[in-house]
Amino acid sequence: MKIGFIGLGHLGKAIAGRLIDCEHQLTVWNRTPAKAEGLQATLGQSPATVVEAAEIIFLCMFDSAAVQAVLSAEDGVLAGDVRGKIVVDLTTNHFREVESNHRLCRAAGATYLEAPVLGSVVPATQGALTVLVSGEEEGFSRSKPVLEDIGQHLFFLGEPGLATKMKLINNLTLGSFMATLAEAISFGEDVGIDRAEVLDILSVGGGNSLVLNAKKEKLRSGDFSTHFSSALIYKDLHCLQDLAFSQKRALFTGAVAKELYARTFEEGIDQLDFSAVYQLFKK
Repeated sequence: MKIGFIGLGHLGKAIAGRLIDCEHQLTVWNRTPAKAEGLQATLGQSPATVVEAAEIIFLCMFDSAAVQAVLSAEDGVLAGDVRGKIVVDLTTNHFREVESNHRLCRAAGATYLEAPVLGSVVPATQGALTVLVSGEEEGFSRSKPVLEDIGQHLFFLGEPGLATKMKLINNLTLGSFMATLAEAISFGEDVGIDRAEVLDILSVGGGNSLVLNAKKEKLRSGDFSTHFSSALIYKDLHCLQDLAFSQKRALFTGAVAKELYARTFEEGIDQLDFSAVYQLFKK
């Protein structure tokens, strides 16, 4: 299939590479064109030109502001002829702002699917992400064969906004687990146990989780090259706080975790992988 892909950060590039491996023809665009290096894809000159070459257009941006900019710019996605096409937005948006994306695309004649993913770079390269989808069921049905190339698990939640809200709730567990693991590992070292042994014990004890399994080698080696940054989890937990506020409910562990990731900006490690929160506990 002819696919457009806009946004080639760490996750976006991994997903684009997976789609190419599945023999789709990609036309890509990124604000920094050099990020397309290494991809067997055509480089579009603008988001609008990507639309011309594609049946389905994927977006994978940092936040809702970036999505709305790429949709509505003078040479943006909606400046092209999107009638009958599907825009699949993999971005973790703000739960309020994502609803305006549905309206913008509908007004232009396109189908918009919010489709945030669970998982990071490694599962993305393996087609093993979990994809949460909200939007029109007909659009989901049309795009499902392509989504199955990147996602091992697909959940169709229908109502606009629900997929985004569920992604934020998932990241409550992601951010909180990672912060707790980081503190536990540091604590174990402080009482005199080797870090590798602490990790091995947690892996078969109370720390056993998808999070630890995914980040164990990074924590063992101290290689915090980015798969999913602290800046991103901080953004997501901020959106989660807004969601809790809108529901008039308290947010306990999520609020604490958010403030821990805020410290990564002060320490200059916000662009490292979010497992680098461990370094805060070692100071």
